[in-house]
Amino acid sequence: MDVVAVDVGGTFTDVIYVDSSGSVRLSKVPTTPRRPEDGVVSGVRSVSPSGAFEVLHATTIATNALLGQVGLELPRTALLTTRGFRDVIEIGRQARPRLYDLLFAKPRPLVPRELRFEVDERTLSDGTVVKEVSEPELDEVASRMESMGVEAVAISFINSYANPSNEARARDLLSRRFAYVTASHEVAMEPREYERTSTAVINAALRPIVSRYLSSLRSSLGSMGASSLSVMSSAGGLVDVEEAALRPVQLIESGPAAGAIAASWLARELEVGSAIGFDMGGTTAKASSIVGGEVQVTTEYEVGGEAHHGRVVKGSGYPVRFPFVDLAEVSAGGGTIIWRDEAGALRVGPLSAGADPGPASYGRGGSQPTITDANLVLGRLGTSLAGGAVELRPELAAQALSRLGDPEGVAQEALELAIVEMARAVRLVTVERGLDPSGMTLIAFGGAGPQVAAELADEMGVGRVLVPPDPGLFSALGLLVADSKYEARLPFPRDLEAAFEGLEASLARRLGRVDHFIRLLDVRYSGQGWELTIRAPADLSPASVREEFDRAHEAAYGFTLDRPIEVVAARVFAVISRPKPRLRGPPREGEPRPVAQRRAWIGGSWDEVPIYRRESLPQGFRLRGPAVVEEYSSTTAVPRGWTLEVGPMGVLELRR
Repeated sequence: MDVVAVDVGGTFTDVIYVDSSGSVRLSKVPTTPRRPEDGVVSGVRSVSPSGAFEVLHATTIATNALLGQVGLELPRTALLTTRGFRDVIEIGRQARPRLYDLLFAKPRPLVPRELRFEVDERTLSDGTVVKEVSEPELDEVASRMESMGVEAVAISFINSYANPSNEARARDLLSRRFAYVTASHEVAMEPREYERTSTAVINAALRPIVSRYLSSLRSSLGSMGASSLSVMSSAGGLVDVEEAALRPVQLIESGPAAGAIAASWLARELEVGSAIGFDMGGTTAKASSIVGGEVQVTTEYEVGGEAHHGRVVKGSGYPVRFPFVDLAEVSAGGGTIIWRDEAGALRVGPLSAGADPGPASYGRGGSQPTITDANLVLGRLGTSLAGGAVELRPELAAQALSRLGDPEGVAQEALELAIVEMARAVRLVTVERGLDPSGMTLIAFGGAGPQVAAELADEMGVGRVLVPPDPGLFSALGLLVADSKYEARLPFPRDLEAAFEGLEASLARRLGRVDHFIRLLDVRYSGQGWELTIRAPADLSPASVREEFDRAHEAAYGFTLDRPIEVVAARVFAVISRPKPRLRGPPREGEPRPVAQRRAWIGGSWDEVPIYRRESLPQGFRLRGPAVVEEYSSTTAVPRGWTLEVGPMGVLELRR
């Protein structure tokens, strides 16, 4: 069947259409932040699918709603909890993001105190129910919720991870009166009341927004011939609409996950042992690490909080306990705004010009200079983007930059600052994870990624860069190469094999077809406050689990402890394999010549640089920098001292 992959970014919505014969059509259309479904429908129309087709979608709607985007206001959400625990989401943890800031204020709770309700029920930590929840009391609470205009409800009872029977009973009763009810054991069946309650609240608040969005989108796409709609989850797998609407908390990093999955797929195809996925788009730059062809996954995340050089500041946002692709993100995209602070120092980000009005050079009313404007003034970019869909105006870019000083000098300094910021993100997913970036390959994509990839590699000591075909739409390609993945977990399993078999049987019953399972364990040393997620060893013996955990702990922290270990949770991913597309290769022969020459600043010096069109470069073609390679969705800059060769699958391989 024909497939359409749609990735909604901060600036562009990227679309790839692959028909049953393997023919590919590409499109980039402006993102419509206030109504993202309009951009999706416009993008699908632009590739003119014929006949029935399925749609694979990466969306930013969950993130945007939590960040307070206009038009995506969170619904009135209530919390139902055990008597005495209504303030757990406000008390939180003692972690302070700014220790010496006397004016620091905690994040505003997503549920105000007047909408937090208590009931008299109790489950002990061993799962024993000592007081069942009362239906008359639940009816009374539900009536009060209705009178206060509540639309969504989160339920989080103490110790419900050990025995969710009271939660399930409350969920069933409240579901008769409210369309959107989330029980904590459905989204975070694990210990730690604060994190589990926070995850349930976020899921409940997102359900009305995401459900309506997906329902509207499915209806619009259905009228165009779409037979199904799947959505990328933060864990790097596709889920169906029903799963996405039920547990939208797993969509928070949907778009960035798609790019990381694409990079891991390319690493496997080219037999690259360890790689860094580097995705620079219009709004942010993101880095991920790939080891053994697999992207790294974490179960700890905070949404809506502060970030410091790519590192999420603990205690500044809302914690979510759900699997996420391990990413570091910094404000260093093409649309990131360049400015001067009160002391006159040049700064880059965190604000972005976004899709509307966009960089000054777009000519759509934007007046603040951005990284795109800097690249244009430095000759690294041509005057046409996305096949002519966006025409850049160098005079507007220079005018905007001149407000900060000499346009070329400002552009050079801003680009250097942006590269330093991106390097910090790369270090977070490599050095801070026990990985040496100098021995890894940088896979650069996104509309702006290949423009700076070689210079970023110089900053990190990386000697090899790969630029995939159509890098500006590579995250959309990640949707096409991803498998469907569904997660389930069980806390404190007594018998590991029995726990895994039970989780696998439950997922198989729910999904019908499963091609294989991925088994994971959350493990910690006795007395530790947090755990590491490891691959479950084949034999599941205590010695094997200990060996695997010690290895992971040594890699992450540089030491091991002579203490007993505890298995906090068993996790299973059910994987349903999907057919993978074959990328069209480059021409087999030809003698490409530069289509133009222009003055450009690449790698720290000005040169008259040859400009090549990527589609004309045959496999095996080599050139030495400085040079620029332009294509529909991106531009690759090759500095002096670097070589470029067209390799298998049309991948551009840059080496220092």
